Formats: sequence, structure tokens, C-alpha cells
Amino acid sequence: MTSAQTPATEENNGPRPRRLTYAAGLAALEGFALAVGGLWMLVEGLTGAPDDRRSAVTGGITLVVLALLPLLAARGLLKQKSWSRGPAVITQIMALPVAYNLLQADSAAIPAGIALAVVAVVALVLLVNPATTQALGIKGPGRAQDGKQ
Repeated sequence: MTSAQTPATEENNGPRPRRLTYAAGLAALEGFALAVGGLWMLVEGLTGAPDDRRSAVTGGITLVVLALLPLLAARGLLKQKSWSRGPAVITQIMALPVAYNLLQADSAAIPAGIALAVVAVVALVLLVNPATTQALGIKGPGRAQDGKQ
């Protein structure tokens, strides 16, 4: 076995911590919301009277495709795949500026901005938690070869 391979241990194949399940649930919720929003934009663009039909359709398709990132990350987190934390963290980081923009609006978008910000921050905290990192079998910097800690 080479040093690049990580043997299966109880540490990364044990029971899934609740924090990891919650993080996966939040990522899935964000993915579902993106997919619903994208489908709504797409349907409105095709059947409604948008100002710019091409932009509405393109925006809808883009949101549906972007929904795949958190949905795949959520699936990977539930299966305790170490690769899944990266896309989940990226999704949360991308959500923070969107939440900020929603908070700047003088409309009903403010509660949505608050909800999105709370979900993103909570998910980030759950994803960087040591129990989550250990359950995913992710080793810290400088620990990849020594196999300890």
C-alpha cells in the first residue's frame, strides 16, 4: 500500500455524526431551492411575458445546472465521501454574497437573505467541525503521510 492511499478505518467509515447529516441536509435544501427557482424562471421565461425571454431561459437553465453542485455534495456527505466537503464549502461561500445582495433590497427579499445567510453560516460551521472532518477521513495539513492524529 502506498502512502497516497488511505486505508479504511473506523474513523472514516464509522457511524455518521449528526453534524454531517445536518450539513448534508442544508446542502440538499440549497440545491433543491436552486432547482425550484431555476425551473420557475425557465417556465416563466417560456410561458410568461418576461422583459427578456432569452435571459429568463438562460438564467433558469443556469440555476438548474448550479443546483447539481450542492445536491451532489449532499449525497457525498451522506455517504461520507471526503471529496464532498469541498463542493459543499464552495456552495456556502457562494451563498454569502447572494444573501448580502438580498439583504440590500428594500423588499420581501430581506427575509430570504436572512434565511440564506443563516443557512450558509450554519452549514460552514458544521462542515469545518472536527467531528465532520474526522468522519470524512480528511487529514489536516502535514498529517497526510504520518497517519497519526
